[in-house]
Amino acid sequence: MSAYLFLLMLVLIGVISNNQSVIIASSVLLIIKAIGFGDQLFPTLASKGISWGVTIITIAVLVPIATGDIGFKELWNSIKGPVGIVAFASGMFVAIAAGQGVQLMRVDPVVTTALLAGTILAVGFMKGIPVGPLVGAGIAALILGGYQVIEKWF
Repeated sequence: MSAYLFLLMLVLIGVISNNQSVIIASSVLLIIKAIGFGDQLFPTLASKGISWGVTIITIAVLVPIATGDIGFKELWNSIKGPVGIVAFASGMFVAIAAGQGVQLMRVDPVVTTALLAGTILAVGFMKGIPVGPLVGAGIAALILGGYQVIEKWF
């Protein structure tokens, strides 16, 4: 019963904050659970959902290449100036951090729970986008790794 209440609360948070992603995701999970398919679908969604989501986001990002709006010339020109260099480096950093984050989320369920709570609040009330768990876990992994290095020195 608490799962239903939690999902309903998330739908309400989504409505209050006008966040379609939270409304849709929570509603879909609520419907799956209510019609009795949770046991069959939730394990697959939990294990493959992030990968599917990343694939869909990647497809969306690559559409301008497929339409011809972005080609090699535009790519090269985009990384010539300081803004482009910073954006390029940031993209690399975030991708590496997210990779580290996935590893941390696999080995430490406490991290996943805390990241989920932070993501729900940020998405629900601060107009965030729910990529937070991957990036957040990556940043946490980098900080924790740095902390471990510093801890060894002292």
